Amino acid sequence: MKILIVSATSLEIRPLIQALGEGERINEKRVAYRYKGHHIDVLTTGVGMVATSFWLGKTLTENRYQLLINTGIAGAFNRDLALGSTTWVWHDTLPEMGAEDGESFLSLIDLDLLEDDDFPFSGGEIEAETSIVPEVLNTLPKVISATVNKVHGNEASIEEFTKRHSADIESMEGAAFLYAAKVNQVDNIQLRAISNYVEQRDRSNWQIPEAVHSLCRTTLKLIDQL
Repeated sequence: MKILIVSATSLEIRPLIQALGEGERINEKRVAYRYKGHHIDVLTTGVGMVATSFWLGKTLTENRYQLLINTGIAGAFNRDLALGSTTWVWHDTLPEMGAEDGESFLSLIDLDLLEDDDFPFSGGEIEAETSIVPEVLNTLPKVISATVNKVHGNEASIEEFTKRHSADIESMEGAAFLYAAKVNQVDNIQLRAISNYVEQRDRSNWQIPEAVHSLCRTTLKLIDQL
C-alpha cells in the first residue's frame, strides 16, 4: 500500500521514524520508506494550517496515495480523555473563521459565506472518511477536534470557546489535512495524542513524551494491521 503520513513536526513522530528504518529523502519536507511491503512517505509540513495546506497540496498534486494518516499531539478540552492517550479524530472544525459582531461571533455560515453542507463540509464540520479501518482504530476514543491558529491558554477565552463549541480537543493542522484529503478523495485517518489539558499554560503538567510514544505506537500498530 502507498501511504502518506503527515505530521507538523519531526518531534511528534520521532519513534515512528526510527521504527520505519532508513529512508530516502525526496525533498526538504518528505522522506520515503519501505516498511513491511508498504511504500510510506513521511511529510513534515511545519506547524499550522498554512504550512500544512501548502505542503500537503503540493505533495498530493505530485503523488497518488491509497491512505493519508495525520499524526500529532493535541490539547484536550474533554477531561475524560487521559493524558498520553491517543484518539481518532472523526470530525474537525474551523471555529475561528468568521467575524466579530460586538460581543458576538458570526461563523462563515452565519455570514452566508458557507452553506452547512458545502463540500467538503457537512453540518459546518469536516468529517473524516475512510474505507480502511484497521482493528486498532476501534479501540480509540472518537473525538471532535477544533483546528485553531492560536491554542487556548486563558481561562476567560477557554470558557467563552467551550460555550460555543463542543470540541473534545484542539490542534493547529487537523482540518487542513481533512480538507485536502476529502477534496482529493483519498481515505484519511487523523490520530491525535493528548499531551495536555486546555487550561492556563503550565508545561509542568504536560505529558509530551508519553503522548508521542502513545501516538507512534498506535500509528505503527495501525500500519502493521493494513
